[in-house]
Amino acid sequence: MSSPRVVRSVGVSAPSGRPLPPAAVLFDRDGTLVVDVPYNGDPDRVELVPGARAAVDRLRARDVRIGLVTNQSGIARGLLTREQVDAVNARLAELVGPFDDVRVCPHGPQDGCACRKPAPGMVLAAARRLGVEPSRIAVVGDIGADMGAARAAGARGVLVPTPVTLPAEVAAADETAADITEAVAMLLGDDTGVPEPAPAGGTSLEPAAAALDRR
Repeated sequence: MSSPRVVRSVGVSAPSGRPLPPAAVLFDRDGTLVVDVPYNGDPDRVELVPGARAAVDRLRARDVRIGLVTNQSGIARGLLTREQVDAVNARLAELVGPFDDVRVCPHGPQDGCACRKPAPGMVLAAARRLGVEPSRIAVVGDIGADMGAARAAGARGVLVPTPVTLPAEVAAADETAADITEAVAMLLGDDTGVPEPAPAGGTSLEPAAAALDRR
């Protein structure tokens, strides 16, 4: 799904005023690195989104650490086991290469945990594990909960909209990219396009209620 690139505020900047490349990038899983198969527990159904492997390789080539932060409420709902989720994550690592850190929230929307995105728990835990300040981390995801977690942790967030992304989530995002390739180019400062104005609409950074229950 193609969408306009939007840039509002970002974190640490170089003297030129452009954001510094992140020291670590944390990817959402479903809809961001892999084609979204709801509550998937089968490694054989893992399919990368176009450009995912090349994008991750591009970050590694620049010595950027790579992490995975994924809500998996199917565990709390009894639709998946943690072992199945781990097997899917292992298959993903076979396809894109190893992650420096992997975080899974097994809780449901009503559990009140600190790890389920848009809460910042997984982002902050990854920052500690990787030895990176949250301000030097970027989170790439496809829904408002991913961007909410980045904002709450003090990290940079880049939204890559898909058909499930709500218009309000796009309007609220600090930065958006048409696809994962453009997202990584933006993070590395390799894109040369001029940012387009933010679309009209609300500016709340809270993801819509419907989005919180989707994964």
